[in-house]
Amino acid sequence: MVFSIATPFIKRPVLTTVCTLIILLLGAVCIPLLPINYLPDIAPIQIKVSALYSGADVNTVEDTVTSVLERQINGVEGMEYMTSNTFAGNSQISVFFGSSTDKNTNQVNVQNRVAQATAQLPTAVQQLGVTTKAASSSILLIYGIYSETDDYDDIFISNYVDQNIIDVLRRVPGVGDVTAFGDKPNAMRLWLDPNALASRNLTALDVVNALRSQSVVVGAGGVGQEPAPAGQNFELPLQVQGRFANTREFENLVVQRGRDGSLIRLRDVGRAELGAERYVSNARVNGRVGVGVAIYQAPGSNALDIADRIAMEMQQIEASFPPGIKTKLVFDTTEFVEVSIREVVITLLQAFLLVVLVIFIFLQDWRTTVIPLIAIPVALIGAMAFAFLFGFSINNLTLFGLILATGLVCDDAIVIVESCSEKIQQGMTAKQAAFASMEELSGATIATSLVLLAVFIPVAFFPGSTGQLYQQFALIIAFSIVVSTFNALSFSPSMAAILLGPPKPMGGPLGWFFERFNRGFAWVSDRFLRLVKFFIALRYIILGLFVAGLLATVYMFTAVPTAFVPNEDQGAFVGIVQGPDGVSLSYTDRVLAEAEQRMQEIPEIESTFTVSGSGFDGNGPNLGLFFARLKPWSQRGNPDQTVDRVLRRLNAKFQTITDAIVVAVNPSPIPGFSATGGLEMQLQDRSGGQLSIDDFAQNARQIVAQANQQPATAGSVSTTFTTGTPRLRLDIDRNKVETLNIDFQQALNTVGATLGSQFVNDFTLGNRNYRVFVQADGIYRDSPDDIGKLYVRSRDGALVPLSEIATISRTTGPQVIGRYNGYRAIKLQGSEVAGYSSGQAIEAMDSAYAATALSGVGRDWIGIAREQLAAGGLGALIFAFGIIMVFLTLSAQYESYIDPIIILLTVPLALLGALGAIALRGLTNDVYCNVALVMLIGLASKNAILIVEFANQARAEGLKLTDAALKASKERFRPIIMTAASSLVGFFPLVIATGAGAAARWSLGTALFGGLLVATVLSLLVVPVLYILIKGLAERYLDRGSRPGPEKPAPPSPEPANPEEPALTTSTPVETEAPYSNPPCS
Repeated sequence: MVFSIATPFIKRPVLTTVCTLIILLLGAVCIPLLPINYLPDIAPIQIKVSALYSGADVNTVEDTVTSVLERQINGVEGMEYMTSNTFAGNSQISVFFGSSTDKNTNQVNVQNRVAQATAQLPTAVQQLGVTTKAASSSILLIYGIYSETDDYDDIFISNYVDQNIIDVLRRVPGVGDVTAFGDKPNAMRLWLDPNALASRNLTALDVVNALRSQSVVVGAGGVGQEPAPAGQNFELPLQVQGRFANTREFENLVVQRGRDGSLIRLRDVGRAELGAERYVSNARVNGRVGVGVAIYQAPGSNALDIADRIAMEMQQIEASFPPGIKTKLVFDTTEFVEVSIREVVITLLQAFLLVVLVIFIFLQDWRTTVIPLIAIPVALIGAMAFAFLFGFSINNLTLFGLILATGLVCDDAIVIVESCSEKIQQGMTAKQAAFASMEELSGATIATSLVLLAVFIPVAFFPGSTGQLYQQFALIIAFSIVVSTFNALSFSPSMAAILLGPPKPMGGPLGWFFERFNRGFAWVSDRFLRLVKFFIALRYIILGLFVAGLLATVYMFTAVPTAFVPNEDQGAFVGIVQGPDGVSLSYTDRVLAEAEQRMQEIPEIESTFTVSGSGFDGNGPNLGLFFARLKPWSQRGNPDQTVDRVLRRLNAKFQTITDAIVVAVNPSPIPGFSATGGLEMQLQDRSGGQLSIDDFAQNARQIVAQANQQPATAGSVSTTFTTGTPRLRLDIDRNKVETLNIDFQQALNTVGATLGSQFVNDFTLGNRNYRVFVQADGIYRDSPDDIGKLYVRSRDGALVPLSEIATISRTTGPQVIGRYNGYRAIKLQGSEVAGYSSGQAIEAMDSAYAATALSGVGRDWIGIAREQLAAGGLGALIFAFGIIMVFLTLSAQYESYIDPIIILLTVPLALLGALGAIALRGLTNDVYCNVALVMLIGLASKNAILIVEFANQARAEGLKLTDAALKASKERFRPIIMTAASSLVGFFPLVIATGAGAAARWSLGTALFGGLLVATVLSLLVVPVLYILIKGLAERYLDRGSRPGPEKPAPPSPEPANPEEPALTTSTPVETEAPYSNPPCS
């Protein structure tokens, strides 16, 4: 039978303690092995495909590179969606997969698709290569490397970082990727003088062809290599210096032999310089020229360990820096993870101490308190062993689960200890009391745990990223319950048989306090019983009020704003700069310098990093980014020093910058999603070519304007997409080209080589290969008039000015072209304004789209908004499934469908309290609130179980419905109040949380505290009324003739001869201990 499970543990206390110590050891060993993150890895896996097409305009890259690759990649196994950004010379495609898929498999699948498309790409793209790698939009750390004395330029710093830092950091365990902002890799630049070339009847293509023929790599073989003649006694490999190695050798490149036999060299028509591969971005660290090194975290790794290892490596690298080179940590998200985890651990300890204090106040004996006290850490630490086996991490959700489990896992121990104490007062020895209590309670302990597991275990099977959020929280509680149940069947009764004894009156201050506490509690209990009688007398009015409460609960679900997760003060922020279309990189540098000056005026900002020419959605000379790190939370204790208040002040200062749009934003609260946070809507041109890019952009602006008129998003919706970037159009007259006997392709190649920075081949410097580029010197391509002065060669060898065969016109177009799932797309970004939630902002943007979008313009949500919409439906499904599972479990347990209905009718009261508390505090119904609502199913049900179970036993004794309900209310009042009080004080530290990660703790704690408080009070008052009404109806219409009557008392069974071998039937009257005699400390 079930109760026999505890018997060997009571008989063998050493075995019991060994089992408990093994649980503690396993959990303690596993804790340091668990990764530490802020939240589980729920962000979609991102595989990034990058291609370079040097010198090509945005439309050419889109048509010949991006669309070719996208058509081949589209539909790759496991793909959720695909985005791309195309800008001059670059194509960047991001393919997103579910968070539960394998990153390496995804990368291989995408790479295979890319390989199939490579043959269709332009030759220049194939030369430069197409890269495919796993990426992340979530930056873990940024170190700024800069020259303290301005003795080094950005090219030197960039290449020093490339050679001495990046490769070292990539080898650090847990690092997913390392990239550099503002990097300028070495390259050999051959700057040409078009006039000098023309005077010698040369073009840029002649320089390109000469370089390709004279700077080559050849395997020259050797002397004496096999097969060789018999008797060959030596072998000498032959080394040929085929490549040019330095600027002197490149300047001596022979371009052509002159008519007089002289040699025309590169230095005659240009110059060679060891420069940079690209000059498209500049970076500054705290106002100094430098480079930013961004570190990304690999999935499943420990963020804090990575930060520590990176810091150690950087400390060692810094020791060998050239004089004047310094490093500064300018962006750090791990500090937020560390502090928020520490704050949650402190909350866990506070909850533990408060729960123990409440138990001691109610039990009023240290021996009865120490057993539940030990049960809590055993269950929590033991659960971490399961967490390790299931691949979980230590994060906010798992720690929240432990905090909530603190109130649950002590319940079984309290039930057993109180039962043993009661039986000892009846005259049994401690061991007899332990045997007798476990005979009665073993089955009830397991059954109660099954009810709780029925709430939490089904959550583990929900799919998707949002399902993973619920999964780790729910399963860590389930693991704690499993360990707690085993502990209750083994350690608790064994220790009770050893520690407990007859109660002794307590003197001193504690005795005085307990006497007054008991007197006050008795007074409250008496008033409560009177109130219950009053409610029963007005049962039909109470029923009406209960129905009104149900309607109020439904209303609260619609009235409380929704969100995914709350924004947090992460101790850092990011920002974007967008200058007018067509401005230069130096213009953006000046704007960023002004923005940096504004940031230095904010005392809460510790360090800054800026980079021009770069954006989160593409690159361009008018774009810029900046990152800032705030001072630690301990130095920002004032409410005006939170990141929200800092950003409000800073953005007000940025509004005085009239040369560009400058905005600072709080990063996404969940790593791996959008770098800028907020809501992201992708508008798609599905018209099949019927809409021009200008029509599409105009409609996007109309949707933005409409969304900005909505109260929830007033002024917060924008897009960085424009079609007004000035550009030049070169139209070549093909008839003139043929008339003048000019090769059309050669003419275009000449223009590309002169103006477009043409890649030719490689050279070696310091055991590294770098690229060689040919381009006209800057003074010969700084005006549109310079284009017409270029010369192309005809097939007859004559040079023809480009102005004779081509016309140049001015036009405008997009600087960056975005695409989504193969369609041209424009991304809209928005956020909720003060007083509104992200759910309301999503509805506002959706309504603006519905009212304004043209036919053929589709939309889809990505990032946090996509997860929030998925979580909304999933949260409701999880809640409904939890209710169903508890109902079925209780029905099977009670062999009745009526009792579970009475029990579960208390759940809406708990939800009403939870949502009411959330609304009163101005919070939102987010994932953490949903977690609390699922938790409240079990907590509210357990309170009602105690009353219904005890009332059923009273009915079996022959009491009337009203008397049975009153007796149950009276007898169960103290245990319900005790366990509810222990849970409420355990939740209270969450309610008043401060510091990093406080917003999540507020949401969870407020919902739990409000829900359990209301559920406890109303359950004690309303459940007896519901019991009388529903049981009365059931007996009247469903169970006629089966109403229970008084039973004859059974003769008492004899005491067991040997107290260590108790009889198989209980020797205690049924009313002494109900199967659910004490609720869990829920």
